[in-house]
Amino acid sequence: MILKMKAIILAAGEGKRLRPLTNNNPKCMVNLFGKKIIDYQIQVFKKLGINDITIITGYKADSVDISNVKTYQNKEYDKTNMVTTLFCAENELVGETIVSYGDIIFEREILEKLLKSKEDFSIIIDKNWRDYWEARFNDPINDAESLKLDSEENILDIGKKVSTLNEIEGQYIGLMKFSKLGVEKIKKLYNEMKDGKNPLERGISFKKLYMTDFLQCLINEGNKLKAIPIKSRWLEVDTIEDYQLYEKLYQNNEIKKFFDPKDFI
Repeated sequence: MILKMKAIILAAGEGKRLRPLTNNNPKCMVNLFGKKIIDYQIQVFKKLGINDITIITGYKADSVDISNVKTYQNKEYDKTNMVTTLFCAENELVGETIVSYGDIIFEREILEKLLKSKEDFSIIIDKNWRDYWEARFNDPINDAESLKLDSEENILDIGKKVSTLNEIEGQYIGLMKFSKLGVEKIKKLYNEMKDGKNPLERGISFKKLYMTDFLQCLINEGNKLKAIPIKSRWLEVDTIEDYQLYEKLYQNNEIKKFFDPKDFI
C-alpha cells in the first residue's frame, strides 16, 4: 500500500564530531554496518509505503546522490540549524508529513508506531534512554535534555539542559509526524517568528533555532504534542565515539540490545 504521506529527512549538517568520516561526505552518507545511514531510513519508509521522500542537504550536498528522492539544499547550513533546514523545503510541507533527522537509524516497528498516531503532533521519545546514554557517555546527564510529560503523555517541556534525572521522562530522538493541520500550524508559527528573535531567549538567533526550541514554542502556543514512547530500537550517529562504539558492539554481536541491523539485510 502506498501512503499519501511525505517524509522529509534533515541532512544538512557538517558532522564535525564525526570526522574523519565526514571529511568528504555528510553524516547521512557515512557507512554503518555496511550500509549508508540514509539508506536505512529510505528502506524503512519504502517498506511501509512512503515513497514521497525529500532530503534537505547542506554540507557536501553533491555527494547525496540517491535515486527517486527529491533534494533541497540549505546553502547556509553552517550558519543555521534544523528549523531553518526544514523550511528550505517549505513547498514540500503539504499534508501529513514525517520529519526525521539525517543522522539516526531506526527499526520498522518505530515507524509503524508513529504511523498509527492520529494526533496533530506526534513525537517519538525513547523511554529506555538511560541504558543507551550510559553506553555512549561517561556522564549521561551532561548530554541528555529535559523532557517532561503530563498525565496523558503530552510533552510539557523539551530540550533544556538538566541538572537531575527527575527532569527526564524520555529522550527525543529526532523523529516526528505532523498531521495536515499540524503542518499548517508549524508553517504559520514559523512565518510569524522568522523575522524576529528567538522567542525562548536562549541566547541564539532565530536562524539557529533548534528543533526542540521550535517544539517548545508550539507547546507554549497551546498545542498538544503527543509523546509516542519506544524502548530502544534506534541509533544516533553523532560522534566518532558513537561510530566506534557501534562497530565494536556489532563485531561482538551485542548491538541488538539497541538496534538489529539484520532487519535491513
